[in-house]
Amino acid sequence: QVQLVESGGGLVQPGGSLRLSCAVSVSMYSFSAMGWYRQAPGKEREPVATGVFDTNYQDSGKPRFTISWDSAKNTMALQMNSLTPEDTAVYYCWGRQHAEELWGQGTQVTIPS
Repeated sequence: QVQLVESGGGLVQPGGSLRLSCAVSVSMYSFSAMGWYRQAPGKEREPVATGVFDTNYQDSGKPRFTISWDSAKNTMALQMNSLTPEDTAVYYCWGRQHAEELWGQGTQVTIPS
C-alpha cells in the first residue's frame, strides 16, 4: 500500500518560514503528478503547489510556496515563506499514481494573528 506521510507542521509567527516534508513509500517516478493541498477551517481543500518529479515543471498559485524533491531520500518538500494568518490550514501531501489520487494524513500549520 502506497503511503504519503507529512511532517514539519507547527506554529510559526507571521512573516516566518516553514518547510514541510512528505515521505513517499514508493518510487516518485511512479507518480504522474505530485504536490501539496491545504484545507482551512470551514473552507474547501485547495491546491497550493503541484509539479512533476524529476522535471522543472511546477505550478504554484502562490509564489511564496515552492516544491522540491529529494530522490535520494524519496521525499517531497514544500518551502513556505512570508507566512500570514491566512495560511493557517491543514496541509496535505498529494500524488496521482496510475489515475488514482493518493493523500497523506495532513499536518497542521498555524500562523497566529
